[in-house]
Amino acid sequence: MRYEYKTVNTCSQLISFDIEGNVIRNIEFIGGCNGNLKAISKLLEGSTVEEIEDKLLGNTCGRRPTSCADQLAIAVREAYDKTQQKV
Repeated sequence: MRYEYKTVNTCSQLISFDIEGNVIRNIEFIGGCNGNLKAISKLLEGSTVEEIEDKLLGNTCGRRPTSCADQLAIAVREAYDKTQQKV
């Protein structure tokens, strides 16, 4: 299932990815630091929701209380929780 998440308080505006069970694939960021976000997407390809949360949740950017990476962790958890409600 393809999922889109509108980010909050980051340079990127949108994160989209595929979720199959608790596995995340094909992560794409719209906006933000292009090179860094492409690298994050490649490094996390095939990771589980829990692995992404463990690595990225709570990561901040400058003075902001969040970051693109933190927003990804929030997004994958939200997507997973929504898919579990449908089951």
